[in-house]
Amino acid sequence: MGLHIEWLEELLLIGAIVAIVTRRLRVPYTVGLTLAGLAVAAAHLSVHLQLTRELIFSTLLPPLIFEAALQIRWRELRADAGVIGLMATLGIVLAAGVVVGGLRLFVDWPWAIAIPFGLLISATDPVSVIATFKETGVVGRFRFLVETESLLNDGTVAVFYGVALAVGAGGHVGIPEVAGRFLATFLGAVIVGGGIGCAVLLMARGTDDHLVEITLSTLAAYVSFGLAERFGFSGVLATMTAGILIGNTHQLGAFTPRGREALERFWEYVGFVANSVIFLLIGVSLVVEHVATGLAIGALAVVLALAGRALAVYGCCALFTRTSQRVPLRHQHLLVWGGLRGALALALALSLPENLPGRDAAISATFAVVAFSILVQGLTMTPLLRYFGELKR
Repeated sequence: MGLHIEWLEELLLIGAIVAIVTRRLRVPYTVGLTLAGLAVAAAHLSVHLQLTRELIFSTLLPPLIFEAALQIRWRELRADAGVIGLMATLGIVLAAGVVVGGLRLFVDWPWAIAIPFGLLISATDPVSVIATFKETGVVGRFRFLVETESLLNDGTVAVFYGVALAVGAGGHVGIPEVAGRFLATFLGAVIVGGGIGCAVLLMARGTDDHLVEITLSTLAAYVSFGLAERFGFSGVLATMTAGILIGNTHQLGAFTPRGREALERFWEYVGFVANSVIFLLIGVSLVVEHVATGLAIGALAVVLALAGRALAVYGCCALFTRTSQRVPLRHQHLLVWGGLRGALALALALSLPENLPGRDAAISATFAVVAFSILVQGLTMTPLLRYFGELKR
C-alpha cells in the first residue's frame, strides 16, 4: 500500500508544525505526534490512511530499520551479543508467559487469543524505541542495548506469533518444528540481508555518484526486507543485516566520502518522514472507542506487560552478573521502562483472524498498552534518564 502524495503532504505539514512546537515546549516529538493524531481524530478530520501491517511493513519500517542499522558498529554488537540475544529470545518467552498467565488467571481468556496477544505485546517496538532514544540524545552502551534488542526481538516474535496462530487454528506444532522455524527465520534473514548488502557494496564500487549510492542504499533497505518477508524470514533482521554490513565497510571504499555524508543525511530525513507518518497514524488510531470499551482489560494488560518486561530484563541480565557483559542495575531499570510498544503491536493485533474468539478485546488491550507506552513511558523517559545520570541535567 503506497502513500498518496496529497495525503503525505498533509501529514508532513502536521509533522513539521508538531516538530517546531514540541522543540519549544521540550516535549518528546513522538508524544506530540501521537497527541496531534488524537486531535485530528477528535476533530473528525479524514486522513485517508489506516495503520495496517501492510503499510508499516511495505513502506515505513524498512527505512527506519536501515537507518538505525547503519549506526550499529560490529565491535559493539559482538561485545554484547550474549545479553542482547538472550533478551531477544528467552526474554520474549518470559514476558509473554507473564502476560498469558495473567490473562488466563484474572479474566480467563482462551489460550487461542491469550498466547498471540502475549507475544505481540511483549516485543519492544523498534520504531518507538529508536525514535524515542534518538530524540533524547542518549549515546553509549545503554542506547545500543535497548535499540539492538528491539530490532532482534521482532524476529523472535515473528516465529512464535505464527506458531501461536497455527495452534489456535487447530494445528499441532511440536518443539522441533518451532526450533526449526526459529533457526530458519534468523539464518534466512541474515543470508538474504548479507547477500543484498554485498551486492550493493559491489555495485557502489563502480560509481562515485552520491545520488547513485543513495539509490543503491534505498534498494538495500527495501529489497532485503521484502525478499526476506516473501520467503517467510524476518524482514527486520534482513534489513538490519544489510544496514550493519554497509555501515561497517568504510575501509573498503565502496562508498565515496561524499556519498557517505549524503547517505547519512538522506536516511536521517527519511527516518523523520517515516516516524512522522507512523506516530500521527497511531494517534489517529487511538480512538476513544478502543479505550472506553476495554478500560479494565487495558489496565490489566498494561500491568502485565510491564511485569513481563521486568521479569525478562532482570532475569536475563542476572545471568551475566559475573561476566564482561554485565548490565548495571540502573540500566536494567531503564530497559524495563524503555521497552516501548507501538506501531508493530497495533499492526499485529489488527491482523489477528477476524473469527478468532476474543479478537476485539485483544485489539482494545493493545491500543491501551500502546497509548500508555507512548504517552506515559515516552513522556517520562527523559526525566528518568536524567535521574539515572544518562543525560546532563
